[in-house]
Amino acid sequence: MNEPVPVTRAVDHGTAKLMPDVDRERAWLLTVDGAPQSYVDLDEPAHLEFEYTRRIGHLVDTLGEPGEPLDAVHLGGGALTLPRYVAGTRPRSRQHVVEYDSGLLELVLEHLPLPEGSGVRPHVGDARVWLESAPSESADLVVADVFGGSRVPAHLASLGFVREAGRVLRGEGVYVANLADGAPFGFLRSQIATVAEVFGETALIAEPGMLRGRRFGNALLVGSRGPLDVAAVARRVASDAFPARVVH
Repeated sequence: MNEPVPVTRAVDHGTAKLMPDVDRERAWLLTVDGAPQSYVDLDEPAHLEFEYTRRIGHLVDTLGEPGEPLDAVHLGGGALTLPRYVAGTRPRSRQHVVEYDSGLLELVLEHLPLPEGSGVRPHVGDARVWLESAPSESADLVVADVFGGSRVPAHLASLGFVREAGRVLRGEGVYVANLADGAPFGFLRSQIATVAEVFGETALIAEPGMLRGRRFGNALLVGSRGPLDVAAVARRVASDAFPARVVH
């Protein structure tokens, strides 16, 4: 059997590289301009290597009944890690993935193809534009992971954008945004206020050190019009190798 080799390609917004993991037979790391973007294990899609994706996975695991199919929208595709996770843990789910970089999506689908019958439909386009055209009350989950470089583009962090996500979600559907900030948390505070205008329930998931302002890092901002199972999420994220807290 041939050993997997790295794949490098110029995409629309930089240089993407797929690197095989020497410790896992069919696992790959995706980087863009040297920055890690996604990690995928094709044989074990439930394996979530990155901390923030694992935390989103924990959140997803608390939605509805275990294994119940979900209608999900993923804004920002990367290597399709979370759609693969949902497809693997909740068969018959229907998912849409919107990726702005057509070259990146082409690379991923060519070298890390989705399994037949995954229920995942990839789209190329701007997340806001696509969301505005989506039917109302058509999704149980909207995930926004839409960094442009190290920041979220302004039109994907606005009240109008979050309102569109709220419109697309069903009554007790869940919105989760992957954000990055550091003390004094000006951006994060503004996003919390924005999400609270649309959703009655909000929660923040992050490492304690990041919440204390000790370092720049990722935080997951969650919103829903229905009750969030905060206790279940908190137990799961606290048990990780790098524990996180839930602020509710």
